[in-house]
Amino acid sequence: MKRVRVRYAPSPTGFLHIGNARTALFDYLIAKHYDGDFVLRIEDTDIERNVEGGEESQLKYLEWLGIIPDESPQKPNPKYAPYRQMERLDIYKKYTNQLIEEGHAYKCYCTSEELDEDYQRQKDAGYASTRYSQKCLHLDEETKKQYEVEERPYSVRLKVPTDEVYTFEDIVRGTVTFESKDIGDWVIMKTNGIPTYNFAVVVDDYLMEISHVLRGEEHISNTPKQLMLFRMFGWEAPLYGHMTLIVNENHKKLSKRDNSIMQYISQYEEQGYLAEAMFNFMALLGWSYPGEKELFTHDELIEVFDESRLSKSPSMFDVNKLTWMNHQYLKDKTDEEWLAFVKPYASKNYDLSAKDEAWVDQCLLLYKEQLQFGAEITDLIEMFFKDTDLTDEAREVLAEDSTKVVAQTFLNNLPSDWTVEALKEAFNATKKESGLKGKPLFMGLRVAATHQNHGPDLMSSLYLLGRETIEKRLTDYVG
Repeated sequence: MKRVRVRYAPSPTGFLHIGNARTALFDYLIAKHYDGDFVLRIEDTDIERNVEGGEESQLKYLEWLGIIPDESPQKPNPKYAPYRQMERLDIYKKYTNQLIEEGHAYKCYCTSEELDEDYQRQKDAGYASTRYSQKCLHLDEETKKQYEVEERPYSVRLKVPTDEVYTFEDIVRGTVTFESKDIGDWVIMKTNGIPTYNFAVVVDDYLMEISHVLRGEEHISNTPKQLMLFRMFGWEAPLYGHMTLIVNENHKKLSKRDNSIMQYISQYEEQGYLAEAMFNFMALLGWSYPGEKELFTHDELIEVFDESRLSKSPSMFDVNKLTWMNHQYLKDKTDEEWLAFVKPYASKNYDLSAKDEAWVDQCLLLYKEQLQFGAEITDLIEMFFKDTDLTDEAREVLAEDSTKVVAQTFLNNLPSDWTVEALKEAFNATKKESGLKGKPLFMGLRVAATHQNHGPDLMSSLYLLGRETIEKRLTDYVG
């Protein structure tokens, strides 16, 4: 078996999107499962749409996810370099000339206006689809020479064979067949000397010895054009697999205009989702493990990955499942690891340096079992850093006679030694003296002292809020 080499080839026209990240992940898993190479190639020929920082973003967030290329523009193998298409233009020119010499391609001198007029005529005549008329294929030699003397701009079109059938075994979908009669002569090289996608990708895949191509289902219509070229050159085509769509919770195609779901990997990092949770979650977007296990390490996924279990059905991006999974990974961290992860998110909104480090650690760790993602800590610890408005539910609790009894009794027992243990003793005394228990006791004290309906361990919360704050709130409340 020849060495497995799988490429992920983004264009730097934007930042790393969920769909692209999943493609890269499956490319990476199949390469690593077979102890092969994961190749990052940059398809930057759409120069007008390229975004500054697009390539850097792709690399940064692939590495953040743990998807590390074996080869890339930053880590080239001299045998296959360069890895950016705009640095390979001479290579494409060589193979374009070969196709022209062998009669598989020809120069097309038609202007965009002439093409538009021709396509409009076809539409007006009722054609279901438009295609190139092959006008320049049939130019006489004298006209060709005249155009060359004039240095008239030209593109290069592939002469599509008649009555050829292209059949391939799709890794995901099984046997797929196309016919050449459904394809018109298409451009392989534009007038500016830049190759079109379907031409460049074939040359690159061959020269870089790519064995497998896993990509989104929107590329399936590109496959016959690519197979056509492989056949003309006499090259062996890679194995293709076209993954199904990612859909939202309404089972609609995930769109960059869909505001119900964060679209970019950078957004998940900013919100405090763990890279290992994202890696695990996305591996299950269109692939399934035969057992019930859902939580996998990076290396476990490489070991168990089986491309035959790629789904033929659309995959739903379930944010709730991702958040649950992230929660599991967070809980598994040691206290030290968890604090190191969470503190940057807390410090974005609060001045932690104004507090004692031990106090900060104790405050944050109150939420270790609860926190689902890093940025959530901002709302959770808000009561320790600023006064918050009372909810209607809290006001109802404060209006109860039993709450005043609890507040006054606890105030009478407020300990001078401000420790969690001393506060527990004061609480037990309050329970005994007031004769209250259950919700009136617990909820009454929580709302009166913390101004919150819900929260972490009550005695720890009182301790962290401090004696001065608690005494003032209870005094103000009971009058």
